[in-house]
Amino acid sequence: MELVSLMDSFWWTWVVLPFLIFFSRILDQSIGTLRVIFVSKGLKKIAPFLGFFEVIIWLLAVAQVMKHLNNPMSYIAYGAGFATGNYVGILIEEKLSLGTVLIRIVPKKDASRLIQYLRDQNFGVTVVDAEGAMGSKVKIIFTIIKRKNVLRVISAINDYSPNAFYTIEEIKTVKEGYFGIPIQPKGLGIRERLFKRK
Repeated sequence: MELVSLMDSFWWTWVVLPFLIFFSRILDQSIGTLRVIFVSKGLKKIAPFLGFFEVIIWLLAVAQVMKHLNNPMSYIAYGAGFATGNYVGILIEEKLSLGTVLIRIVPKKDASRLIQYLRDQNFGVTVVDAEGAMGSKVKIIFTIIKRKNVLRVISAINDYSPNAFYTIEEIKTVKEGYFGIPIQPKGLGIRERLFKRK
């Protein structure tokens, strides 16, 4: 009887239930955002696993909204949880720093110190001679790195070639190439095993 009276109370209807819906939507939308990002990066093994939990949590949240159609707080909690879940999912993915990026650097001045620094840090560097917008001779520096190292490279660009123009692009697939750290097929950690590509 106490449980029934609690579920019929003001606090349950207007506070506890909306909070549970809000929290559920944060969970399922965070998982959904990660799933979409993982699919776009070609991480096919973990995406179905995440999808299973995403849809189960979503069904639980929707069921509660449908049971309480006369409660406007349920709608607000549902929408707010969806929005917050997108944001949280993106934050989590940024923290994981999965994937590979291409950094293209066009320095305005001599970039030999920057090139040497990147090579000293075991980043693969390719340098190409090119012609700038005004017909001047420029160098284009390419490096393909793990996303977790992006801040290190940007910091080096700011230190050694502060006026350089650079772009960063996500790369879905990389074959061969040099990343400074040899691939260890055995003894991988949990994260590496989960996200290892065939």
